[in-house]
Amino acid sequence: MPLTELKFRAGINRESTSYSNEGGWFDSDKVRFRDNFPEKIGGWQKYSESQFIGTCRSLYSWVALDGSIYLGLGTNFKFYVEEGGTYNDITPIRKTTTNSTTFAATNGSATVTVTDSSHGAAEGDFVTFSGASSLGGNVTAAILNAEHQIVSVPTANTYTITVSVTANASDSGNGGGSVTSVYQINVGLDTGVSGTGWGIGTYSRGTWGSASASSGAEAQLGLWTQDNFGEDLLINQRQGNIYYWDASAGVGNRAVVLSSLSGSNKAPTIAKQIMVSDRDRHVVAFGCDDENSIGTQDPLLIRFADQESLTDWETRTDNTAGSLKLGTGSEIVCAKEAREEILVWTDVSLHSLRFLGPPFTFGITHISGLITIISPNAAIAVEDFSVWMGRDDFYVYKGGVSTLPCSVKQYVFSDMNPAQIQKIVCGVNSAFSEVWWFYPSSGATENDRYVVWNYTNNLWYYGTLPRTAWLDRGIKDHPVAASNDKYLYSQELGLDDGSTVPASAISSYIESSQVDIGEGDRFSFVSRVIPDISFTTSSVSDPSANLILKSRNFPGANYEQTDTSDVTQTSSSPVELYTEKADVRLRGRSMTLRVESSDVGVQWKLGTPRMDVRPDGRR
Repeated sequence: MPLTELKFRAGINRESTSYSNEGGWFDSDKVRFRDNFPEKIGGWQKYSESQFIGTCRSLYSWVALDGSIYLGLGTNFKFYVEEGGTYNDITPIRKTTTNSTTFAATNGSATVTVTDSSHGAAEGDFVTFSGASSLGGNVTAAILNAEHQIVSVPTANTYTITVSVTANASDSGNGGGSVTSVYQINVGLDTGVSGTGWGIGTYSRGTWGSASASSGAEAQLGLWTQDNFGEDLLINQRQGNIYYWDASAGVGNRAVVLSSLSGSNKAPTIAKQIMVSDRDRHVVAFGCDDENSIGTQDPLLIRFADQESLTDWETRTDNTAGSLKLGTGSEIVCAKEAREEILVWTDVSLHSLRFLGPPFTFGITHISGLITIISPNAAIAVEDFSVWMGRDDFYVYKGGVSTLPCSVKQYVFSDMNPAQIQKIVCGVNSAFSEVWWFYPSSGATENDRYVVWNYTNNLWYYGTLPRTAWLDRGIKDHPVAASNDKYLYSQELGLDDGSTVPASAISSYIESSQVDIGEGDRFSFVSRVIPDISFTTSSVSDPSANLILKSRNFPGANYEQTDTSDVTQTSSSPVELYTEKADVRLRGRSMTLRVESSDVGVQWKLGTPRMDVRPDGRR
C-alpha cells in the first residue's frame, strides 16, 4: 500500500477537542512555527554573570553621544544602568539625614534596631550609613557603614536591619554622633494583592466572579517606565515621581527628581508613565498631577512639557506645554508610541494622541470604548499595528480596533492567576515575526508561561518559560529578557539553556491532535514511519529526537499502545540524511504523533513524515 503522509495545519489549536481538530497540532512547549513547520526555539545565554536585586519588569536600551551603549533596568527594589555587563545602581535618593541616627544591638542577635526620627522608610527599603562608629564588640564601624535593606519598621522613628555578625555583650554603644543616613526611594511590591473587584472574565464564564487585582495593588507593584531624552534617561516609578539621569555625569551618578533640576517649572511629581515623543520631542507624563495642583494625582490627565525641554511644564502662550484629560475610563493604564501617534489605554477605552503643532500642540481622539487591557505592560506597537492582551481577549489596532482570533484563547485565560495579572509583559521577537506574552499560570505567583502570536502567518503557540521583562533586538544583537533568577539572558542565542554551567538541554515537544487511520471506522496496523526531521545547525555530531506514535480506539478512550523510536541523523554524511525508517507496531482506529527532544546541542525541525498503514483486524 502507498505510504500515508502526515500533514498537519500550522499552529496550536486548543479551542476544540483533540478529535475535532484532526489534522492540526494540539500541544507544544518551546516550539515555534517557521514556514508553517514546527521547530525547536533558540536557546539562551546569560547576558552578564552579574545578578541584579529584585524582579526586573522594565528594559530599555539606547546609545549615548560618545557611542556608549546603555541598558536601563528597573526592578521592584532598584533601578540600574547596565554598561559592559556591570549593573550600576542609579536608584534615586529620597532623603538624607545627618547626626540623628543611632543603633542598638542585642547580645546574641544579628538584628540591629536603628533610630531616626520620621525616617519615612518602609519594609524592604535600602539605606546607606556613613560616619557610624563601632558598637563596641562584633558590630564594627565597617559593618554599619554600608548599604542595608530594612527588614521591619516597628515605628515611625525606628526600623531594623540585619548585619553580617552576631552581636556580643560588648555591643552596648549607639554608633551615633556623626552618622549620615541616605535613604533610597521606597521600594515597590513584588507580588500583587487581590482586591475587591467583581471579576476579570466575561459575564458568567471562565474567571468571572474571581477577585481582580485592585488598583491599589497596581499602584504599588514595582513597575517602571523609561525613555531617553537624547543621551540622558527619564525614568518613572509607577505612581511615583519622575527622575532624570545625566549620562555625561557617568554611571556612578544617581538619577535625581525631575522637579529639582535648575529652571524646573511646575514639573509633575507623580505619574503612571513617562514618555518622550520621538516625532516632536515633547516629554509626556500620563496619569499625573495638574500644574495647579502639584502632588494631587489625576489618573486620566496627560501633561506635556515645552518642546525640547525637560523642565518647562507651565502652560503659556509662548511655549507648547499643556495638558489634556481623557473622558472615558477611570485611569490611564499605559501608553505606547506607534506610527504618527501615541496610543493611550484606559481600563475600558483606547485613545490616540497626535501632534498637531501650535497652538494646540496635541489632540486626543477616542478610538474605542469596547476594550480592556490586562496589565500596564500587555501592549506593544509592531510595524504598522499595535496588539495587546485584554482581560478575556486579544486585540489588534490597525486604524480601528478588532478582537484578534486566537486558537488557544480558552487555554490561556483559564490557566492564569488573577491576583498576579499586573505582572503580564508583552514583547516582540521581530526576527521570527512573533509577539510574546509572559504570564503567571493559575498555580504560580510569577510569570512562568508564554503565549505567542506569529503575526506574519497568523499562528498561535505557547509553552513554559520564566521571563519578567523583554527587549527586542536592535541596539542589541539578540533579544534580552529578564528571568526571576535575577539574571538577564540573551535570547535566540545558542541551542541550550544557559542558566546552568555547563548549559543544560531545552526540553521541547509538539503533539498532534488525533488522526483517524482511514475513516476511523476500522482498525489499522502501522508498521513503520518514514521520518522527515532536519537537524541543521545542531552542534553535536549525533543529534536525535524522539518520534512517538500513540494509538487508541475511540476519541475518549485511553491510548492502547505507544511506540517510541529514535530518529537520528547519519553522522558520516556531509548532507542531511535521516534515519531511513522507524519500525513500529501499532494497532488502533486513531493515533497522535509527538516529537520531542531533551538533549544538549540539538536543533530540530519537523517536515512531513510518512507512515506505512494497512487494514487490520483487532487482536
